[in-house]
Amino acid sequence: MKRSMSSWLVLVLVVVMAGCSSRGGTKGGVEVEDHSMGADAGTGTEGAVTSGAAAAGTYDMAALDDPNSPLARRVIYFDYDSAEISPADQDTLIAHAGFLVANPGAKVTLEGNTDERGSREYNIALGERRAESVKHILELNGVPSGQITVVSYGEEKPAAEGHSEAAWRLNRRVEIVYPQ
Repeated sequence: MKRSMSSWLVLVLVVVMAGCSSRGGTKGGVEVEDHSMGADAGTGTEGAVTSGAAAAGTYDMAALDDPNSPLARRVIYFDYDSAEISPADQDTLIAHAGFLVANPGAKVTLEGNTDERGSREYNIALGERRAESVKHILELNGVPSGQITVVSYGEEKPAAEGHSEAAWRLNRRVEIVYPQ
């Protein structure tokens, strides 16, 4: 418990320090601000670009049902025992952030999930860390926290049954759910 509290304190300090530094640049001709965190931060948001919602474009409600829209991708997968978001998934999340910023009445629920390995308590915490990593990317791109709900199901809602790497890979995820 004491070690866990120390780890959280270090993580909070790293996040605060990273938030104080910024690097600018352009993306798609739009000025963006980048609050990148070092690989040691462990939040899964390394190299995240802020203000990307403007660069990603805006989407209307019909885009949620369009299979050709980037908003059709609503599952973010994770490596074993990780909450780190891949660069390709960051682009997907920037598109979702653009939609949420353009539609301030829209809400989203981020459902964190894990594979069956690990204790129930550990998996609930890991699912929450994964969902919080996704939330962090959305917030960095302008989405107010009031539009986002985070829930962790741990291993309780598997996408695939089985005890193989193929099944486990599909279960390590965050589902982006827009309530109807």
